[in-house]
Amino acid sequence: MRSDNRKARSYREFLYILPFIILVAIFAYFPLYGWIYAFHDYRPPFPITRETFVGLKWFSHIISNPVRTADVLRVLRNTFAMSGISLFFSWFPMIFAVFLNEIRCRPYQKFVQTVTTLPNFISWVLVFSIAFNIFGSSGAVNSVLTDLGVIAKPISFLKSSKHIWFKMWLWLTWKNAGWAAIMYLAAITGIDEQMIEAAKVDGATRMQIIWHITIPSILPTYFVIVMLNLANFLSNGMEQYYVFQNAFNQDYIEVLDLYVYNIATSGTGNYPLSTAISMLKSVVSVILLVGSNAVSKLIRGEGFI
Repeated sequence: MRSDNRKARSYREFLYILPFIILVAIFAYFPLYGWIYAFHDYRPPFPITRETFVGLKWFSHIISNPVRTADVLRVLRNTFAMSGISLFFSWFPMIFAVFLNEIRCRPYQKFVQTVTTLPNFISWVLVFSIAFNIFGSSGAVNSVLTDLGVIAKPISFLKSSKHIWFKMWLWLTWKNAGWAAIMYLAAITGIDEQMIEAAKVDGATRMQIIWHITIPSILPTYFVIVMLNLANFLSNGMEQYYVFQNAFNQDYIEVLDLYVYNIATSGTGNYPLSTAISMLKSVVSVILLVGSNAVSKLIRGEGFI
C-alpha cells in the first residue's frame, strides 16, 4: 500500500515538472537541429540537399585559413578578457548584498534594492541611449567639461577602444549587480539567527559578524554561481557588445557570440561557418561545465550537477 502511494506521488510530481521539460526540449534541444548547416554548403534560400554536403569543410576552414584563424583568436582574446574580468569581480554582488542587508532602515533598504534592481529590466538598446546622452560627443559630461573650460574639444568616450573591456564590465555591473544580489540576500535570510544573537552576546561587532558568520554562510552559494559562470565562460552574450560596437572599437569589443552573428548577417551570409564556430563553442562550454563540476567536487566535496 505504501509502495503504491509512493509511486502515485512520484507520478504526480513528474506531471508537475513535465511542462517545463517540454519547454526546455522545445527551446533548448530542438534548435540543435540547426547544427546540420555546419556540414553543408548552405546558401539561402536554397534547401539543403545531398549535393551540398561538405562534411568537416567549415571546421577545417577555421584552422586552414590564416585570416579566419586570426579573427577567431582575436575574438577569443576579447571573450576571455571580458569574461575573465567578470569572473574576477564576481564577488561584488555578494559584498553588495551583505552590506545592503546591514541597512537597518527598511524603507531605505527597499529603495536601494529597487533602484539597483530596475536596470536589469532595461534593454541594452536603452542602456546605450543613456550612455550616449551622458558620454556622447554632445552628451552631458562633454558639455559640462567644455563649459568649465576643462577640455577644448569633446572627448570620444564611446568611440575610444581604450579600457573598453573594463568599461563594458562597468556597464554590465551597473545593469546586473542588483539582480545578482537577490540570490545572496535569499541565502542571508537562511542564516540561523541564534548564531548571530550568540555572537552579539559575546561582544562581536557588526563587521565581525559579517566576516565570521554572514560571509562563510553564503560562500556555498557564491561557489555554485562562480562554477556556473565558469561553465558559461565563452557565452557572455552579444546584445551589450552589439549596441556598443563601432568602427573604432570593434577589434576589442567583438566577442565570440557577436562574431558569429556578424558572420551570419554579413553581406555573404556565411551560415555554415557561423554554425561551425557555435558548435565548437558549445563543445568547449560543456567541457568547462564538466571540469568546473569536478573542481567543485574536489574542493567542496559535492558538485552542482
